[in-house]
Amino acid sequence: MPKSNVIPFPPKQEPVRGSHPISVKLSGHHSAIPSISDDSTSDPRSFSEHVRQRTKSYWLAQWRLYYSLTKPKVVMLMLLTALVGMCLSLDGKLPLQPLVLGLLGIGLMAGSAAALNHLIDRRIDGLMARTKNRPLPSGQLQNWKVALFASVIGIVGFWVLYFGVNGLTAWLTCASLVGYAVIYTLYLKRATPQNIVIAGIAGAMPPLLGWTAMTNELHPHAWLLVMIIFIWTPPHFWALAIHRKDEYAKAEIPMLPVTHGVEFTKTSVLLYTILLMMICALPVLFGMSGVLYAIASTVLSLGFVYKACELKYFPKPNSAMQTFKFSIYHLMGLFVALLVDHYVLVG
Repeated sequence: MPKSNVIPFPPKQEPVRGSHPISVKLSGHHSAIPSISDDSTSDPRSFSEHVRQRTKSYWLAQWRLYYSLTKPKVVMLMLLTALVGMCLSLDGKLPLQPLVLGLLGIGLMAGSAAALNHLIDRRIDGLMARTKNRPLPSGQLQNWKVALFASVIGIVGFWVLYFGVNGLTAWLTCASLVGYAVIYTLYLKRATPQNIVIAGIAGAMPPLLGWTAMTNELHPHAWLLVMIIFIWTPPHFWALAIHRKDEYAKAEIPMLPVTHGVEFTKTSVLLYTILLMMICALPVLFGMSGVLYAIASTVLSLGFVYKACELKYFPKPNSAMQTFKFSIYHLMGLFVALLVDHYVLVG
């Protein structure tokens, strides 16, 4: 019997339960027309949930970007030192309003200074491995958005301090912001290897700001706390600069290891840690603290000197970074000890 030239239709396919009728299977192959059932739009509720999740993810990602602009770890350490300044200024219970609004305002203005630092240093950050993935050099945020963000939180922070705490604290915090974000970041950082030493006063102000938030006065004991952070700052940053020397050189930033060499910088770190150990003993000598702080200060300062000696005389590939990290624990431990010792004394 001769074969028919008629091409038979494919067998009838029953739609799969729950799928759209146009999603069919022809001769063992899927149709080129995509199945609507594969997309979340087939169910309005699923589509709505999909949009909600995407929107939530977008705003969460934006929040993280803006939050990172404030350098939260640095700000938290600054707020710790400000809190210690508050607590040491009074023997009794701290009043709630200047405590809460003081920390809020100082934190917002510190975050504003950090965001301005990101904006001004965006070109330099793009040249350095440590900072090239920050929001601006990586293209995740636009310049005007960062400028607006920094302005808003800075103004809000100043307003909170001026109207909720006192004018002295507001203006001192504003001066610190200008000192760090403008004088240091815009000029000193690019002008002299002593940039950290000269501008260190701006980053050392939080204990004084905390003190004035409570008392509205510039007490000598508050300036003593400022001096501790001021002397701590150079060895802290120079240790990092040794570790990142090549990157600073590439970015044409005249950090001390770039202009004077690594060995000179190591010697400077060691000398500053010895000086810092003596400065850290002053709160005991001036009656601000007692035995508990004296012990903690001695142990922490000896540890810092040891790290500096190791960096200078017995260097390892990661000695500079270890010294940098230890310096953070040193300052944090020092101010926690001041705080605990204070309440032991007054308690």
